[in-house]
Amino acid sequence: MILVSTKVLGMLTRKIQLPQVVGALLAGLILGPVGLGVLQETDMIKNIAEIGVVVLMFSAGLETDIKELMRSGFASFIIALMGIIFPIAGGFLVSMFFVKDAAGSVEILQCIFIGVVLTATSVSITVETLKELGKLSTKTGNAILGAALIDDVLGIVALTVISGFAGGTGNASELVFVILKLLGFFVFSGLMAALFYFVVNPWINKYKKDLRRFSILSLVFCLLMAFCAEKFFGVSDITGSFVAGLILSNTKKTTYIINKVDTVSYMILSPVFFASVGLKVTLNGMNTTLLWFSVLILIVAVLTKIIGCGLGAKVCRYTNLQTLKIGIGMVSRGEVALIVASKGLALGLMQQVYFGPMIIVVVVTTIITPILLKLVYRYQAAHEHTADVADSSRLVEKYEEKQELEMFTQTTLAMHEEIKSQDEEKRRKNEQKSKK
Repeated sequence: MILVSTKVLGMLTRKIQLPQVVGALLAGLILGPVGLGVLQETDMIKNIAEIGVVVLMFSAGLETDIKELMRSGFASFIIALMGIIFPIAGGFLVSMFFVKDAAGSVEILQCIFIGVVLTATSVSITVETLKELGKLSTKTGNAILGAALIDDVLGIVALTVISGFAGGTGNASELVFVILKLLGFFVFSGLMAALFYFVVNPWINKYKKDLRRFSILSLVFCLLMAFCAEKFFGVSDITGSFVAGLILSNTKKTTYIINKVDTVSYMILSPVFFASVGLKVTLNGMNTTLLWFSVLILIVAVLTKIIGCGLGAKVCRYTNLQTLKIGIGMVSRGEVALIVASKGLALGLMQQVYFGPMIIVVVVTTIITPILLKLVYRYQAAHEHTADVADSSRLVEKYEEKQELEMFTQTTLAMHEEIKSQDEEKRRKNEQKSKK
């Protein structure tokens, strides 16, 4: 039921130019306690969803080109950094008035975490909108792509730090221990990266055939890093899988690995995970206070990205209209925000009642981002004679290469099916002739 509903709603959302993630999320909401109530989160769903989120973050790491990350420039870094600082600060300030313990004291760590959830950026919907407008290969498009690339990395770092403090008492010795474990994880990750590049990678490059073993080994490495991160360093498992993806992101076999991993994820893991997120949402405890929180956190989610990223762009001497475009282009949240929120719920960094508002933020920002972008470009066309200068880069080229590869794969499969059909028709005709 989950797979069918997620695929059907995913196709419907794609028809209205929204990510399939939204469709999968809506499937969970409709089938879960908020909607029809025909499905509950079982242990099996939880386990599949847990593996799904690990694989999703592994894919995100694989698709993050470290070389391009370093080349994206100072401007993209500043935009991304401001797009992290402002949402954390805004989310924290709003949450201070709502997120309190039984004694009425502010839950500092939970307030910070809500801000961390707001840092995520899902640039896919923005990229598709810019492509539709023919503005992807512009100065603005490059800035958004570069900033989104860095944004994800900084967001994971923030999650790594705050998850390290989950469940602690906050005394000085414990804080020192947490910091040492975090440093230990980064050292461990560096050693694994060095081992891979100097020992494993040369071995991988020798092989031209039977590449399936590399996708299997890559997935094993992903799960191993996720396990080590959580078991030995107290770091979130999704951080470990993301780092695993980063380590493998610049090999000659990366494209092949991405395609194989994405196939596994697309078939069952990601639909179940996103549907499980919808199943977690309940209306228990919904009151006027929580409604106000939902409205305010949504406003903050939108404004902090526009103001923060826009200010970063302004510092880097973009025009006023370009800063507005960049800020709006970074508003959309998506799968990363859902992953972070879900992980925070599991770690006790977020109360159940505040999970629903985070889902609202993801859905609404995903819907309004392309609308706002189109309005800004329409305003520019009507009131200004200047436009974004064409400025293609490796980031844009890589994105377009990925799209072309997907189209080529689909075309090849279609041709294969056509050839099979023709062969079958010839075989049938030959059988009929032999009978005569």
